[in-house]
Amino acid sequence: MNRSITLKYLNGEDEIEVPRERRKGNGKTLKLTGASGNNLKDVDVEFPLGCIIGVAGVSGSGKSSLINETLVPILKKKFYRSTDKPLPYKEITGIKNIDKIIEVDQSPIGRTPRSNPATFTGVFDDIRALFEDTPDAKVRGFKAGRFSFNVAGGRCEECKGAGIKLIEMNFLPSVAVPCEVCGGKRYKEDTLAVHYKGKSINDVLEMSIAEAYGFFAKNPRISPKLKALVDVGLGYVKLGQSSVSLSGGESQRMKLAAELFRKSTGNTLYVLDEPTTGLHFADIKTLLGVLQQLADQGNTIIIIEHNLDVLKSVDYLLDMGPEGGRRGGRIVAKGTPEQIADDPASVTGKYLKPML
Repeated sequence: MNRSITLKYLNGEDEIEVPRERRKGNGKTLKLTGASGNNLKDVDVEFPLGCIIGVAGVSGSGKSSLINETLVPILKKKFYRSTDKPLPYKEITGIKNIDKIIEVDQSPIGRTPRSNPATFTGVFDDIRALFEDTPDAKVRGFKAGRFSFNVAGGRCEECKGAGIKLIEMNFLPSVAVPCEVCGGKRYKEDTLAVHYKGKSINDVLEMSIAEAYGFFAKNPRISPKLKALVDVGLGYVKLGQSSVSLSGGESQRMKLAAELFRKSTGNTLYVLDEPTTGLHFADIKTLLGVLQQLADQGNTIIIIEHNLDVLKSVDYLLDMGPEGGRRGGRIVAKGTPEQIADDPASVTGKYLKPML
């Protein structure tokens, strides 16, 4: 019981601390005026850039209408020629102050059993290149493609490189069982006979990310990507673990890790909709650490959230309401979490105040 991480948060031994300083932003803004879709009451809102922005309010207060259904479609149309139609608004200014928008949700990082952290991060290409360069591979004439489980050649054709087979069950979810031909190892025997530092390609995929980080510590292409995954608390996940087996929170942190190891322009807008859904206190603490790193690079993060630990950690907060439905759709308070806590018009403020 004493080793319970949950208990430490419940009895106050551990906590998500309030940031010592609030970012003031980079002086630039993104301004949306006249948002009137759904229950929004002709809302004008200015988002300070270069900081973490929280959007709070009771259910039905208009948070998603303002961010997900108005702001995001406007920006996606601008940057990606999206055909998603935004809810009615009058004008938006300041788009020139950002260079792209990225929605970071909890959807899977891949849709097939063959997708995994190695393929998602791109390290699998580098790993296959290492195996191609081994004496074992050169003797056999194997190229990097031989170690791919997405194309025919070196993979097990019975399971198509998945390592598992899905058995359809009537009235029940499908059941995954190890492939009876390769024993779950994804590859043919001659492919598995090739070793890099004593490990087969399957041995590498069966490593935890933390173990793989140590194994490839001196590789300048692989190491930084694996370090980012370790830093977001995913060191326990297997490098070749099927993406369909990852939880929503794990998938979301993997996407954020990918952003950390990409070269940042410092002008990206990230949007997260209730990212704490299904997350433990410790996971939330890790998530906030990643978001702080992205903001430290100059990027802007907008978070729609109810979780008070997240709301107390943002730099700037918009509180919507005062109620849901017809009695919502307005911004009732704005400012730092401390200012929101002291604003009598804010419904969120009175709950936030004891946290600060």
